[in-house]
Amino acid sequence: MTWNINGAVGRNPRFDLALVVDYLRRHAPDIIALQEVDSRRARDAGVADAFDILRNALGAHGAHAYAISTADGHYGQALISRWPLVASSVHDLSYPEREPRRAISAEIDTPAGVLRVIATHLGLSLRERSRQAQTLLGLVGRLERPTVVMGDFNDWLWRGSVRRALRRVLPRCTNHRTFPAAMPVLRLDCIYVSSAVRFVSCGTDPSARSLSDHLPVIAEVHIEEGSGPRSPTAGRALPRQ
Repeated sequence: MTWNINGAVGRNPRFDLALVVDYLRRHAPDIIALQEVDSRRARDAGVADAFDILRNALGAHGAHAYAISTADGHYGQALISRWPLVASSVHDLSYPEREPRRAISAEIDTPAGVLRVIATHLGLSLRERSRQAQTLLGLVGRLERPTVVMGDFNDWLWRGSVRRALRRVLPRCTNHRTFPAAMPVLRLDCIYVSSAVRFVSCGTDPSARSLSDHLPVIAEVHIEEGSGPRSPTAGRALPRQ
């Protein structure tokens, strides 16, 4: 699943991270990419760090990327997994004079094998996103293992410039309207997969429209047999993402 949670401020508008956690628990995704996680709002509401709350509630393993850090807390994104992260790193995608942007790259030891997952949140300007897409392609590399890239790509101008760039190496992607959540028009949030991964099913969930200004994208994927290094626990299907 990938979801921009808008700082856990829904249509109330009131900070309510507990509602977000309850919603995510109902879906119980094995791998989650969350954007606009805001621990500053949590502190204002007298709540412990939002990144820690999400990680402890939703998965045994994870990584986070702070785009903004202040004395009040942090703002950024999180990648949370049911399975261990073999390796993870944070990459700076920031463009001059624009809001800082990051990407989390991780290798996850799933029962179906080691899966590379890159979670990101791209910028608002066309030139910014174009450069960030090229950086993402560099992170994807030679596709030595099955790969998933997901997040909020803000890709809404020029017929999907980010989509055109990424689909050169990640031929399959979701195509759902996710923003604004109340009446979705734009396809900002996506999951891209390499040729070694195929979608079993994918969609959005309109019931999340009261929790954020974005709808989540939820997909079940299958990793092709023999498509990359196997994990010690390999041999089972990968049920959800």
